Amino acid sequence: MKLARPVTRALFGATVLALSISVIARAQGDNEKPKLLQDVGIVQRLNEQVPLDLAFHDESDRTVRLRDYFGKKPAILAMVYYECPMLCTEVLNGLLASLKNMPLDVGKQFNVVTVSFNPREKPGLAANKKRVYVGLYGRPKASEGWHFLTGDEAEIRQLARAVGFHYAYDRESDQFAHAAAIMVLTPQGRISRYFFGIDYPSRDLRLSLVEASGEKIGSPVDEILLYCYHYDPTTGKYGLVVANAMRMAGLATILVLGSFLLVMFWRERQVLKKDLGARI
Repeated sequence: MKLARPVTRALFGATVLALSISVIARAQGDNEKPKLLQDVGIVQRLNEQVPLDLAFHDESDRTVRLRDYFGKKPAILAMVYYECPMLCTEVLNGLLASLKNMPLDVGKQFNVVTVSFNPREKPGLAANKKRVYVGLYGRPKASEGWHFLTGDEAEIRQLARAVGFHYAYDRESDQFAHAAAIMVLTPQGRISRYFFGIDYPSRDLRLSLVEASGEKIGSPVDEILLYCYHYDPTTGKYGLVVANAMRMAGLATILVLGSFLLVMFWRERQVLKKDLGARI
């Protein structure tokens, strides 16, 4: 059954209003960014070569080079830190969910390289993370294809610059401000595609891996950045930017749903009036 024109117009108006609020909130967020976040974000550097000679430590505390994981297969690169209070875990959880829904297997058709950008984190933390995520993934050869690395600050910074991953350390909270994304790299270590946020559609990720396996480079994508900044473990709350964004998103949702309900009530009332008039 089609909605009456007033209903359609009202819903359209509510949607436009919600989107406008979202845009305004985003603009205000940009203007009100704390100083620490001014240089935090992700710059898409498609077709750039990742420095494969960089040395890191794997989860067994062996010295490895990035090129150990390239040459024959494409790879997914995730830059996180293992003791992140919230967003990094969501990045890994989102990646895990996507991987579990793909017919391709980690360790067979592609690799996953997870690198901590906190130079204070050691292989013991990486080993714990690998045990959890490889266990949850539960497919053969995953342990051979999903790697959790730690490293020294100089190498971490060089890798981060190469992939356009800009983060900052906040001494006050003893945490890192950063955005959320994963990257798909070709077998030769060139950046093929970015996925932003914490939700990575399995079909899109699979197609990106297939394209990357043929050394194909994707196109830039729209950036919808999620920031991890100033999480207070004593209150369980985020700082100004994230809190405001969540409030505005909630308000937009309430406006759309509220408008929809009001219009439906109005429509039902009009139908009742029409039926009552016909009976009289």
